[in-house]
Formats: sequence, C-alpha cells, structure tokens
Amino acid sequence: MKYQLFIFSIFVSFIINAQVTGVWKGVLIRDGQKLDQASIIYFDFGKDLLTREEMTGKDGYVVRVLKVDSKNGLIKAKQSTIIKKKDIYGNRWCTLDFEMAYVDSTGYLQGKFFSLECKGISGKIVCFKVSETISKEKTSIELQSWRPIFIDDIKNGRKSREIRDLERKNFHFEPIYFDYDKADIRSEYDAFLKRIVYVINSHSDLRVRVTGNTDADGSDEYNVQLSERRAQAIIEFFVKAGLKRDRIVIDFKGEKNPVSDNKSAEGKQLNRRVDFEFI
Repeated sequence: MKYQLFIFSIFVSFIINAQVTGVWKGVLIRDGQKLDQASIIYFDFGKDLLTREEMTGKDGYVVRVLKVDSKNGLIKAKQSTIIKKKDIYGNRWCTLDFEMAYVDSTGYLQGKFFSLECKGISGKIVCFKVSETISKEKTSIELQSWRPIFIDDIKNGRKSREIRDLERKNFHFEPIYFDYDKADIRSEYDAFLKRIVYVINSHSDLRVRVTGNTDADGSDEYNVQLSERRAQAIIEFFVKAGLKRDRIVIDFKGEKNPVSDNKSAEGKQLNRRVDFEFI
C-alpha cells in the first residue's frame, strides 16, 4: 500500500541532535494493524525527556520518563518510570523501545518500536515536529483532531507541514506559452503543471488563479474568447491530474495584459500565455 512504502522509505538523511530537539507527535502503528487504528504518541527531546501515549477517542493515557541515546543520526529511546497515567479496562501500558531517524526529504521522525516487556508488541512509528508541550493531565479527546489529518497525510504520501510550507514559499511560477491562435498545452509544460497540482494538494487552504492572455492579433472579442480557452485548457489538465475544480479560479484578459510589445514575433509569443498565482 502507498502509506507502507512511505513509512518504509530508506532515503534517510542522518542528522545532528539539534534537528530533533523539541516536541514531536505522531502515531504508533502496530504490526498487523491498519493505519486508521494507530494510537497517539508524543516525544519531548528537550530539557525534559518524556513520552506520552494516548488511546484514540478515549481518555486513557500514560506519561513516562524517556531514556535516549543518539549516534550517527539513529535515535534509540526507551520508556522508563511512569509519571502519571489513567488506565482503561483491558488496556496494558507496555514499556516500549524505539529506533528512529529524521527523514530529511519528508521532515518526519520515523522508525520502529517494540516491547521487551510484552511479547508480540512491535510496529512502525511516524512523528512530526510541533510547537507544543507534553501535557501530564487527562486526555482531551477534542485535541486529538489532528490525528485523522495526519493519517490522511501518511496515506497520500504527503511531507510534513513544515516541508510543505517551505516548498510553497520557494515555488517559482512561470508562464505557460501557446502557439499562435492555439489553446493546446505544449507537452514540455506537463511536469511543471503537475508540480503546481502537487503543491496545492499539499495544502487544504490553498487555491490557484489561472489567467489566460493573448497577443494583439485579432479582435478584442475573439481574443477574450481565446484567452478563456487557454485558461480552460489548463483547468482541464489540473482536474485530470487530481486537482479538484473548486481549488481553481479562472480569469482571462484577452490582449489587455501584455508583458511585451506586439510589434515582433518574440513579443507576441510572450503575450500568448497563461499566468498563475496562489490565493
């Protein structure tokens, strides 16, 4: 499955301790368990070395002291003394050991866990960094609302929010140019357009404005229609590539928004284009 390939990614960049200092939260996926059944875990790799496990949708939790050893980017951690907990009937808080590494390409801390105390307890772990503190108080189920969003990110192979925000910030838009009197997308632009779809789908609150333009040849009325066809061709490409239609805003200017003069072939080519912007 897609998320299994994501979790088992071996493209790990080993890191210095400073990259994992702070609080992380994520999920524990036991072997043989579906991703949707994963439980919640927090790590504090700051001054107070702690873990907090929570049961999904229930108020059971346990906070423990954490013993950590880091070498060559591999973090080995072991739960120890219980600081505070709330038991739920039928649940046992088994002491867990962890082996994790920071994946530079995705921004996640991930690896495996197992228990020497309880036979048959093992699985995978994926966490992301947060600006929070680990609570030692009872579980607030309402505050677990991040979990289904994170699980959906894992299923769809999305990177951490921190990495996605950086990709969005550094994304450089380029115009898409068209042949004379045409609205067909040149194949050379396919990869670029798919990157736009990827960035938008990585942010639930992001949309794109698609603006069609033409050169000055022809009537104003015809050029408005041509610029609309060019913008519509981009929209159809986006939708086929997996972007929902309601994430796209269309605009078309005809010949009214030139970026060059219309006196030369080169200038006209620069005006036969579609522009983009995130909104």
